[in-house]
Amino acid sequence: FVGSVRMCIRDRRETILRTTQQIHDLFEEMAGDRKARLDQIAQAETGTQQLQQTLQMHERRLAELRQRAETLRSDLAACSSRKLELEGLVTMIPRRGAEVAKISEKNLKDVLEVRTCLDSLAVRLACQRITDEQIDDLKKACDDFVLATKTGEATAITKADVKLHDVIVRATGNERLQQMINTLSEQMYRYRFEYIKDSAYHALLIEEHRRIYESIAARDEERAVAEITQHIENQLYTIRKHLHFTE
Repeated sequence: FVGSVRMCIRDRRETILRTTQQIHDLFEEMAGDRKARLDQIAQAETGTQQLQQTLQMHERRLAELRQRAETLRSDLAACSSRKLELEGLVTMIPRRGAEVAKISEKNLKDVLEVRTCLDSLAVRLACQRITDEQIDDLKKACDDFVLATKTGEATAITKADVKLHDVIVRATGNERLQQMINTLSEQMYRYRFEYIKDSAYHALLIEEHRRIYESIAARDEERAVAEITQHIENQLYTIRKHLHFTE
């Protein structure tokens, strides 16, 4: 009986030791998990702080870029308005800003006088330098202008007219001349629109374009200069008449 009691006590002791060890291991595991979780939380908090700092930095940078863009936009608007004012396209009115300038006879004459000189040089150089391919382009531009007049849309007709003259300017091969004429064209556009929107002059324009094309295709400089000069003089007469300017 005593032996049985001793064996029972020994088994109980071993059971208690095993259970104690299991409890100890469980606590160790839980402590390890807790530490790992605390590390993860700390890393997450650190990452969150870094992310917040990064976002704040980008927000400050974005605010700086917005401010710079606003400044550039204001400067660009001021420069554009000044440029348009110098070109006579707008009038600057104190405390009111820019208004579209009225077409004046003096400005019209000034612009067309300069255009006569530049276009005369352009057709002369085009006669000397135009390629066969560019001659075909010029012919197509003339045909496209005819088609545009049939639409009755002043904007489409004006664009076709600009395209035709652009072919001639490109044929000169003179980049500086192209820049000068392109700058003048911005001022000419409103005048060109005035005489193109009246369909009564379309037939005359088609005929003038045909004669200019033929003279350049034939590389006849004097005739080309005469045709372009007459073309511009007719524009001056037509616009003056349309705007009721007196002689």
